[in-house]
This record gives sequence, structure tokens and C-alpha cells, in this order.
Amino acid sequence: MKIALDSYVYHRHFGEIYPNLEIEPQDKLSFWQMLQQAINFGLEGISIESFMFPNPSHEDISKLKHILDNHHLEFVWAWGHPSGFENGANSKVMSDFEKHALIAKMLGAKVMRICAGGRKTRPNVTWQEHKNALLPLLKQATDFAVQNDLILALENHVDLYADEIVDLVQSIDSDHFGICLDTANNLRMLEDPWQAIVKMAPYAKATHIKDIQAFQGDPKTFAFWPSVVSGQGNIPLEKTFQLLHQLNYQGLLALEIDYLHPRYPSEHDAISQSLDYLKQLKRTTIGSSYKQGVA
Repeated sequence: MKIALDSYVYHRHFGEIYPNLEIEPQDKLSFWQMLQQAINFGLEGISIESFMFPNPSHEDISKLKHILDNHHLEFVWAWGHPSGFENGANSKVMSDFEKHALIAKMLGAKVMRICAGGRKTRPNVTWQEHKNALLPLLKQATDFAVQNDLILALENHVDLYADEIVDLVQSIDSDHFGICLDTANNLRMLEDPWQAIVKMAPYAKATHIKDIQAFQGDPKTFAFWPSVVSGQGNIPLEKTFQLLHQLNYQGLLALEIDYLHPRYPSEHDAISQSLDYLKQLKRTTIGSSYKQGVA
């Protein structure tokens, strides 16, 4: 398990502003500035959101690969924000998926995060109808991934309940298709977060380690569940690390922060404190496991 971050922590610098909740940063970071700031946190890996690097030239790809290799960073290419395949309603985005799968391959990524949809695209139909629309696209994407030696990690993106995403993984039944386990998103769908994590963790190929906390307003709205510094919210991260370690998960433990609780004045400090907590949690988890093994 490698401590990492997902570049979505810097979403505001790339035009992703949650209406009525966030404002643009005064000093925006460029892609390369963002990357350097992330590296300065002493990471073991990084997940990069493709919308932040949408149409890279061959020179840009070579430059990015050189930086990743030089810093020995394990890498996930993250495609699909905000709506992915729109939960089966948009087959036309397959060409964009394939373009980014090839970029992931050129960059040397082993895993590519994808999204079936997002919190605004879940259809008002039965799960079987939803699945019937979505599954052919995911199977096609998986076939493309197999051809290019990539593993796809489908995120629970506030669009799929835990049982549903597990159903998709089991239906596709491929070593090249699993889950990008977001620790917090199913609480936003009012599922028990720990029970959701337990169901999804055996299929995890990537993670978004996110902590959230009840705030104010309507629990069914996104605004009710802002991100907080890791370890300060409602998500059982310590148990999650222990479970992933027990399952021999070898991928990234990638910090994600989306809409940051307004009690935190500094985005940079929230990221730094969260990463410090995750690093300590990893040391404790592995150390405890080692002592139990010795005993």
C-alpha cells in the first residue's frame, strides 16, 4: 500500500467549482505547479485526473512520464469526471475513454480509474434496467483495457450503491476490472460507510481515501457532507486500512478532498494534515500486523 493523493484535491485550480459552496483560488496553479506541489508532500504515488491534462502533446506525455519515473511514483490515470458513461446513456464517450486509455498506457500506468456516471446522472429506473444499459459499455471498455494491459477501477461515484458496483464487477468477471474504492461516497447515498467498504474492498484496484462529516441542511444533498481532514470525520479509516492490508491490497491509498468543510481556511494545510495522518495510519497498520505475525 502506497500513500498518494488524487489530483482532485486541486480541483478548484482547474475550473471545478461547486456552485454556492466554493470560490476560485486567488492564485491558480498550473498543471506542472500542481504536480510539483503534490510531489513536495513526499508521496509514494499519485492519481492524476485526466480533465486536468485533457489533450497532452507527445512532449507533455514524455515530460510527465519522466517526472513520475524520476520520483519513483506509482501512477493511476483517472478518467471519467464528472459523469463518465452517464450510467449507460452515452456510448459516444467511448472514444474519449479509449483516447485516455492509450495515454495511460503511454505514461506507464497499470491502473486507470473510470466512472460509470456521477451524482447527477443516476437514472430513475430499476437496477436491472440501469445495469442492462451500463454493462455493455463497461464490457467494451474492459476488452480495450485487456488489449492494452490496463486494469480498470470503477469508482463508486455517488451513482452506485455498494451491492450494485459489486454486481457489475462480478458480472464482468475479469482480472482487468475492479473497483476504485471511495471510502466516503456511499455515506453520501445514505449507506452505512463501513458496510459499503467491507463489500467493495475485496475488489479494490485503486482507492480514494476521503473523510467527510455531517454539516448542515439536507442529508440527501452533496452540501451536507463536506470533506474534512482525514481522521476527523465519520469514515472509519483505521479499520479500512486494516481491512485493505488484510486483503493484501497493493495499490495506492490516494487522498481525495472535494468540497472542503468551511472550517478549514487553508486547502494546503488540510492536504498536508491529511497526508500526515494517512502516513501514520499506514505505519501503525503495518507495524501492528508485523507484531501480530511475530507473536
